[in-house]
Amino acid sequence: MDLILNIADYYFFTPYVYPSTWPEDEIIRQSLSLLVVTNLGAFILYFFFATLSYYFIFDHSLKKHPLFLENQVYREIKYTVQALPWISIPTVLLFLVEIRGYSKLYDNIEDSPYGWPGVIFSMLSFLFFTDMAIYWIHRGLHHKLVYKHLHKPHHIWKITTPFASHAFHPVDGFLQSLPYHVYPFIFPLHKVVYLGLYIFVNFWTISIHDGDFRVPKFLEAVINGSAHHTDHHLYFDYNYGQYFTLWDRIGGSFKYPSAFEGKGPLNYMKAITEEKLNGHAGNGCKNEQFFSGKSLKTK
Repeated sequence: MDLILNIADYYFFTPYVYPSTWPEDEIIRQSLSLLVVTNLGAFILYFFFATLSYYFIFDHSLKKHPLFLENQVYREIKYTVQALPWISIPTVLLFLVEIRGYSKLYDNIEDSPYGWPGVIFSMLSFLFFTDMAIYWIHRGLHHKLVYKHLHKPHHIWKITTPFASHAFHPVDGFLQSLPYHVYPFIFPLHKVVYLGLYIFVNFWTISIHDGDFRVPKFLEAVINGSAHHTDHHLYFDYNYGQYFTLWDRIGGSFKYPSAFEGKGPLNYMKAITEEKLNGHAGNGCKNEQFFSGKSLKTK
């Protein structure tokens, strides 16, 4: 983050955003720089990865699913564009505290307590720590006292596209990102690793909304992928995890994905297409296992 700020300062911000006479460690200068960089970075990551995913991974047949909303992609993007600037405000405050030296972020491998093994271990511990914390935050956001005020807007989308990935109420979005910022205040973390993980978690958030349910067979029981998260949007009370299924299994909220059982949204669309080809389009959802025995949550 420091390196990005220095480049931005030199080439873009001075003197257009603030006077060149302001010291580099001036808190207002740092705050303005972080606000611009955070917003630009968030929008670039969102539109770049979500657009690639939408055009090259997302199965567009899902747009014909009965639960896919009218103008949904436009609405997902609009909601995100309105939310990200607000999410960035508390995020910038945390970044500011970090770059002013109050966290355990470090610059050089030599500063790691355990050298390269420590750097590698920090990547894994970051994923497990944030997965645990996000699980409980996410589950808490489903509590009846807060759900309709904060998390319900994200559950408007039952059949998600990659553009739904960041379509949160600002408070909801910030709360679910909070573990990423808390980690370096508790555990040592290399600054470049921190930046790389920040990019990764944005990419991952997009990937679990892309409708691509393919996961290597040996990882199906471990990785909380798009198939798991799709069932979270459809059935509401399951699969709160971010990367792994561990905490859903511990918390009793794990659901084996319907897509892996041949009952997911793509299976539904395939069945409908086959019915139309066979001249039985009128049967609609009634013959599809996706809707049998379990009603979708519409909270």
